[in-house]
Amino acid sequence: MNLNRTGRIGALCWVTAVPLFLVASLVTGLGWRHPSYSWAAHNISDLGNVHCGIWDTTRPRYVCSPWHSLMNSAMLATAVLLAVGLLLTWRLLGRGGVVRSAQTLLLLATCGYALAAVYPADVDENLHVLGAFLIMGLGNLGLLIAGFAPDATLLGRWRRLTLAAGLTALAGTALFFAQQGMGIGVGGMERVAMLPFPIWACCLGVLLAETRHRRAPAETSAG
Repeated sequence: MNLNRTGRIGALCWVTAVPLFLVASLVTGLGWRHPSYSWAAHNISDLGNVHCGIWDTTRPRYVCSPWHSLMNSAMLATAVLLAVGLLLTWRLLGRGGVVRSAQTLLLLATCGYALAAVYPADVDENLHVLGAFLIMGLGNLGLLIAGFAPDATLLGRWRRLTLAAGLTALAGTALFFAQQGMGIGVGGMERVAMLPFPIWACCLGVLLAETRHRRAPAETSAG
């Protein structure tokens, strides 16, 4: 397989998305003072909250994120990168109902990242929760479905990676909504629910590039 220019750009978008998101999360968290930000105790959404104060009736905690604009901008950029990556690799990953269903649900998940970025939890909680549902509900389901793509498709070649990501994400989602931290805190469990999709996309982008690199000599010899 030799990726065309469109496929290469899509793979690059995927490879870029998760480092951007993680670096922004780390940097934004460093801006917190009294309390400091905890990846175990605080949600990802807390980094994007616009106002300071006690937040969340289920698990009350003080939230004050001075650099919330950075986090929300990075989350929106992550949504765009994941969506563009999906669209530019749309035909490349294969055909059929399973592949298209997975891609559609994952595309809806990118809309969830965008909603969560544009509407922080303390600005419009309903739309923010809708964004979280698109990511952790529909998106993670799409990730699991992608694991059943036919062997003949490009997506099907990496079934083990995809199934592992989908099962991890769905398990994390169930435990997060049950408010079970399992030793890593509820905030940590939220990351188990939300990060498999962008991490999977990053890995897939790298694998696409590697596949192209390894096969290019053979294709050249054949020519």
